[in-house]
Amino acid sequence: MHVAHLTLADFRSYAVAEVPLDAGVSAFVGPNGQGKTNLVEAVGYVATHGSHRVATDAPLIRQGAARAIVRARVVRDVREAFIELEINPGRANRARLNRAPVPRPREILGMLRTVLFAPEDLSLVKGDPAERRRFLDDLLVARAPRFAGVRADYDRVLKQRNALLKTAAQQRRGLTPDLAATLEVWDTHLAQAGAELLAGRLDLVAGLTPLVAKAYGELAPGGGVAGLEYRFSRDTPAELAEAGAPEFSTGRGELVTYLLAGLEEVRRQELYRGTTLVGPHRDELLLKLGDFPARGYASHGESWSFALALRLAAYELLRADGDDPVLILDDVFAELDSGRRRRLAEMVAPAEQVLITAAVQEDVPVELTGATYSVASGEVTRVR
Repeated sequence: MHVAHLTLADFRSYAVAEVPLDAGVSAFVGPNGQGKTNLVEAVGYVATHGSHRVATDAPLIRQGAARAIVRARVVRDVREAFIELEINPGRANRARLNRAPVPRPREILGMLRTVLFAPEDLSLVKGDPAERRRFLDDLLVARAPRFAGVRADYDRVLKQRNALLKTAAQQRRGLTPDLAATLEVWDTHLAQAGAELLAGRLDLVAGLTPLVAKAYGELAPGGGVAGLEYRFSRDTPAELAEAGAPEFSTGRGELVTYLLAGLEEVRRQELYRGTTLVGPHRDELLLKLGDFPARGYASHGESWSFALALRLAAYELLRADGDDPVLILDDVFAELDSGRRRRLAEMVAPAEQVLITAAVQEDVPVELTGATYSVASGEVTRVR
């Protein structure tokens, strides 16, 4: 899988950009602030319908424009697909596949898959649990686009349940019969959507764990063993102690029961605090180096290696599904010492397509020699 052509209209700093691309390595080189990252951000947006830099779409629109358009021609085996996304802040985005409108943009998720490395990835190790939950859920959607609907359903139910709890907390009503009946309905919806999301995450962590250990060992030889542990938002009962094993990754009934029991257990606390205290939105993916949590114990270099290992593991997992994802390395090599730079370059070089951004050509490892584009003053020019 690779992107053969990228078109931008009013996206970030670009009024118009037409960028033909080849399989293999392509490096976008130029001083900071010239729009290199905007190009690879657009490729990532086509794949995920989100940005690795900002949480909302509004900053993606060029100043003074009402909307932005990103088009990509994607080659998969011998077939081509034309993907277009129209970004409309404050309104519904629109999508076209092979020039035909689709009812909802998320229906084209999976047509392009990417794995993106960026300096922001350090937050996967050093940041809050929300960063790691997002990593898992984004990867879930990349592997199985139906999880976009699962996430949306869970978020919708959670929002409505929280609104009910907040109102009850403000009014200090206590658990009236009407409130208890209404909460029971929302509990069921939350547990059903939550169990689906949780089952996907547990299965994902089981697949990622050995791949993360392998990637970290290659990036940082002798640096210890990297591991993953999924932490639930309440104590895990004995029957789920081995969650992540196949029987629990598909055992949604057990997970529904677990979530319903948890909600019942914290009912009084929720009514007092006005928010939902049990569910996948409060779980944690613990990153471990040996017996210690990476967050708070890992050095800067170890944290970088762990973040890169997570992305490399994601790449291998997606690749095992049948297609090489497009690998994007956004200003990554400047952050690495020479040893990690060389090892990372050797690990990603076999990918079908690698897109790199760098401030200077010297930041692009020799192992990743390929096409080079100069990016300056809003112009993208192939120079090699």
